Amino acid sequence: MIPHLPGDELVIERKIRTRLLPVLPAERPPEIRRLDFEEVRIGYDETTARLEAARCLHCPDPAPCIQACPLHNDIPTALWLIEHGDFLRAAQVFRQTSFLSEICGRVCPPQTCRNSCTLSAYGKPIQITPLEAFVADYQRRAGALILHRAPPTGRRAAVVGSGPAGLTVAEFLARQGHAVTVFEAMPKPGGLLRYGIPSFKLPKAIVDQKIADLKQLGIRFITGVRIGKDLTLDDLFAQGYQAIFLGIGTWRPVEPDWEGAELEGVYPALEFLMRANLPPEDLPPGKQEPPRVGRRVAVIGGGDTAMDCARTALRRGAQEVVVYYRRSEAEMPGNREERKKAREEGVRFEFLVAPVRFIGEEGRLVSIEFIRMTLGEPDASGRRRPVPIPGSNFTVPVDTAVLALGFRPDPTVAQTTSGLQISRSGLIVTDEAGRTSRPGVFAAGDGVTGPDLVVTASAAAMRAARAMHEYLMAQPPAAEREVSLLAEPVPA
Repeated sequence: MIPHLPGDELVIERKIRTRLLPVLPAERPPEIRRLDFEEVRIGYDETTARLEAARCLHCPDPAPCIQACPLHNDIPTALWLIEHGDFLRAAQVFRQTSFLSEICGRVCPPQTCRNSCTLSAYGKPIQITPLEAFVADYQRRAGALILHRAPPTGRRAAVVGSGPAGLTVAEFLARQGHAVTVFEAMPKPGGLLRYGIPSFKLPKAIVDQKIADLKQLGIRFITGVRIGKDLTLDDLFAQGYQAIFLGIGTWRPVEPDWEGAELEGVYPALEFLMRANLPPEDLPPGKQEPPRVGRRVAVIGGGDTAMDCARTALRRGAQEVVVYYRRSEAEMPGNREERKKAREEGVRFEFLVAPVRFIGEEGRLVSIEFIRMTLGEPDASGRRRPVPIPGSNFTVPVDTAVLALGFRPDPTVAQTTSGLQISRSGLIVTDEAGRTSRPGVFAAGDGVTGPDLVVTASAAAMRAARAMHEYLMAQPPAAEREVSLLAEPVPA
C-alpha cells in the first residue's frame, strides 16, 4: 500500500509494510564480474528504487537508522521522497549531511544504518545505502548537482591528505568561502578512496567526479608533496595558511616477523591493491609495475581488506585464491556481505590456521608453512585468543601471498611537528571537535581513530571542519602576498 498525505497528515500502514518483500539491488553475476574490474553492483532503477523505499516504516522520532548513521542522514525523509519518485530532492536530503553520498552509498557496510532498521527484526532491512547511491547518481546524471560557495572570507586553510576526511573538510571550508589547498603525497587525489578500495566496489570515475566538484568550488590540489618530508606544518603556516587539517590516515602496513616475509611474491595488502587496480601513471615511482600474480594465491588476514585482495587476485588471473585466518569465521572482523561476494566469485577460506614461515627458492616464494590453531580465552579485543596446536604444522604450495594484517599511522608528521600530541600507538590526539594540542591544527579520520569506515572518517571530519571554520573566522584575513611555488596548483 502506498502511503498518502491527506492534508498535512502522514499516514503509514506499518503492519502492511512489514509484509512487503525486499527488492534487492541488482548485481552482475559472479562468473562474469570476476573477470574484470567493473563495478559489481548494478543497483536500482526508478521502479525498483521506489518499491524498496516504499517498505520504510517511517519510525517515530528518533528513527534508529538516523541514530546509527555517523552522519545522521535524514533517511526516512529521503526514502519518502524516493517512494514518491522525487529522486532529486531525495539526493539533496542526503547531501545536506553527507558530502560523499555517491561514495558512502557504495562502501558503507550494513552495521551502520541498515542493520539498525526496524525491519531487521523481520530479516528484511531497507537497502538504504544502495538507494542513496541511486539518487546521488541520478542527480548527477540530471545535471542537478550544484555546490554553492559563500563570498570569500580572506582566510586560508591547508588540508593534508585527500581521503574521505580531507575531502570532507576541504568541501566544508570552501563552501564557507575560505581558500583551501589540499596537499596529497600520492600522484593523484583521493587517498584510500582511490588507492585502497578496488574499482569493482568504488569505480575510480566516482572519485574523479568528486575531485572535479571540489575543483569547481575553487579548491586547489597539490599532489606528490609529502607533508612532514617535503614540507612541514611550520612551512605551511609560514606560507600564510592560518589553519591546517591533518587527514593523514594509516597507510603503513603492520609488519610481520615471520621468516621469509621479505621474499619476492609476498606483498603488503595496500601495495598489492594499488599496483593491481591502478594504471602506472597513477602510482608512485617504484610501484608502477603490476604485481606478479601466480596460479595459487594466499591471503593472510580476515578483514575487508583481505576480501578486497582475494577478489582482486582472482581478477588478475589467479586460479586458486585462499584466505587463511587464525580464528574461526565467527571472530572475523570484516563485513559478512564481503565474504559472501568473495565466496560467490570462487575464493576459499581456511580457518584456525596461521603462518609459521614463508619458504622460497632463489629468492621467490614457493610455499607457506602453517600451523593449526584452537581458540582459548578472549583477548583484549573480546575475541577468543588463537592458540597454536603443537605438531599440527603443514605446508601449502603458493605462488603469491598478500599480507592483510592491518595498518598503522606514518610517524613522519608527528616527528616533524613540535607541540603535536601523539598517543602511544602513534595516533594524533584530538578533542571531540578535532582540535589537536597544536593551535590551528585539526585532525580526524583514521590518523586519529585508527583504521575505520569512510563514513566515520567523514563524520569526524565534519565536526573538525566546523571547529576550523570558527577558528578561521576568529583570525584576521590572510595577507595578500606571494607564496612559494609549492603552494601553487600542479596537475592532479
